[in-house]
Amino acid sequence: MKPVQTADAAISTALGPTRRGGARGAGRRAGVALVMGGVLLLGAACSSGGPAAKDDASGGAPASAAPKTSAAVVTVSAKDGATNVAPSGFQVTVASGKLTTVEMTDKNGKAVEGQIAADGLSWKPGSALAVGTVYTVNAQAKDSAGLVSAATSSFTTLSPAKTAAATDNIADNGTYGVGMIVSVNFNKPIKNKDDVVKNITFETSDGSTVKGHWFGSQRLDFRPEKYWKPDTKVTVHYRLKNVEVAPGVYGDVDRDEPFRIGRERISTADAATHQMTVQQGGSTVKTIPITAGNDDNPSWNGTMVISGKEKVTRMNSATVSNVKGSEYDISDVPHAMRLTTSGTYVHGNYWGSSFGKANASHGCISMQDAKGGDDSSTAGKFFADSIVGDVVKVVNSKGKTVQPDNGLSGWNVSWANW
Repeated sequence: MKPVQTADAAISTALGPTRRGGARGAGRRAGVALVMGGVLLLGAACSSGGPAAKDDASGGAPASAAPKTSAAVVTVSAKDGATNVAPSGFQVTVASGKLTTVEMTDKNGKAVEGQIAADGLSWKPGSALAVGTVYTVNAQAKDSAGLVSAATSSFTTLSPAKTAAATDNIADNGTYGVGMIVSVNFNKPIKNKDDVVKNITFETSDGSTVKGHWFGSQRLDFRPEKYWKPDTKVTVHYRLKNVEVAPGVYGDVDRDEPFRIGRERISTADAATHQMTVQQGGSTVKTIPITAGNDDNPSWNGTMVISGKEKVTRMNSATVSNVKGSEYDISDVPHAMRLTTSGTYVHGNYWGSSFGKANASHGCISMQDAKGGDDSSTAGKFFADSIVGDVVKVVNSKGKTVQPDNGLSGWNVSWANW
């Protein structure tokens, strides 16, 4: 065992050889005192206990304390850098906390409107995002202790490989009768029908409500509960480009289509009396002798709407199903106004003479005219006074009620079932 070295010996060793006595001895003793003092000071500074440990110069927590982090976990449904993100279904959520701020912008810095849910747990944009667009989102949340957590993501929505084209029967700034039904046709079957209906909206000057009704998977018709009021201004708002209308298929149109409703004109053809009364503004303005469908080919009963006008057209029994009796092919039917897709017209007739007397047609409603079409004839005047959207009713025919998807015949569906 080595002998224990005394403190004086240790100090002597540290200082090296010295002379005894005199000033040099005093200097050595002073040096010893300084070294000893240094040893004592070092011992106090490194102590882990006692008052000195609490007297931190910075006034903060001890260096060994771990920083506090928020318990809130913010999740953005589209990860940072993601591509081909679906424009619908995007959201920001939080666990163990409440969202406080969500800011979302497109590549041009335009803000995306949205709202934090009442419970503070989620945020969604007000509408579907645009396709083929870069978005950036910054979200913040707080936990129960008030500590903040944040998440940021920049991503790109998909560019559709497939689209469904939508066409309708409205011309920009056109004028239509009070019975006009807006019919939208798609070139592909629609699966997500509710999403499509939500993104075709109507703005009306009189505040009337317009609802849509599907006929199959490719036709969607719109109308109000009752006939339009005269002079109503209407704008159809299409916002389908960002809507997934079927799996992997998106709409192809974002546009606004304005039109207006003209005067009220409703004509009622009575197959029993062979007369058609024409009302305008609620008053009868004329009564016209007609001939309707014969017993073998009775006219449809019900409410129909003029969907098109042709000064002259060809009518061929080969294009109409279930025609009974003699076939016909008339190449120059004058003043023809279409009522159904199955071939029913109200038109001029120069080859018959049963007007006001009997029903002799193959289902159409016809009235006196001349070959080539005489604008001063009964049919010519009716044609000139009529517009697309005018209502034509047929009553007391031996035929069935027209199907609501046969032409613009949706008025034969009750509002409750529309």
